Amino acid sequence: MILYLHGLNSSPVSHKARLLAARMADLGLADQLRIPALHHDPAQAMADVERLLADAAQPVTLLGSSLGGFYATWLAEKHGLKAVLVNPAVEAPQLARNLLGPQKNYYSGAEWLLTETHAAALDSLEVGAITRPERYLLLLESGDEVLDWRRAVEKFRDARQIVVEGGDHGFASFATQVDTILRFAGLTD
Repeated sequence: MILYLHGLNSSPVSHKARLLAARMADLGLADQLRIPALHHDPAQAMADVERLLADAAQPVTLLGSSLGGFYATWLAEKHGLKAVLVNPAVEAPQLARNLLGPQKNYYSGAEWLLTETHAAALDSLEVGAITRPERYLLLLESGDEVLDWRRAVEKFRDARQIVVEGGDHGFASFATQVDTILRFAGLTD
């Protein structure tokens, strides 16, 4: 099963989530995908995901985009899971502190306030160094206008990495990587 964790102010109906869901449906794997709507509060988001993991009847591969990649790293280390990280926010607490203030979800339009309490919650989820790089697949685009992709290359230096020249933070070439993700998760050959 793949558990997709979206980024800050994103949703289960993001472009990447829809591409992944469509491809998995085409392959008869729709029942192997979960895409929860993550709460903007990191503590609540992780409590919700922990419940999903506890209820999972089969092995889970995490797929995290941006802030979801930060979450996926913490969860992979905590639970010994595989994780695919797409333009991950490896420095999420610092990024959150740079964005403190009013926020708006791109899809639902819900407005909320990003506070120091949220940033402190992210501090508690920070992973210094990964323990088993073979559990990770890192997907980056060098044109990411939000995050410095080189930070992720360094943090996950011993993991499998695919760096695509150009692109953007939304990972414009995601459709070309879906089958690689499914193979890494062990859902296809």
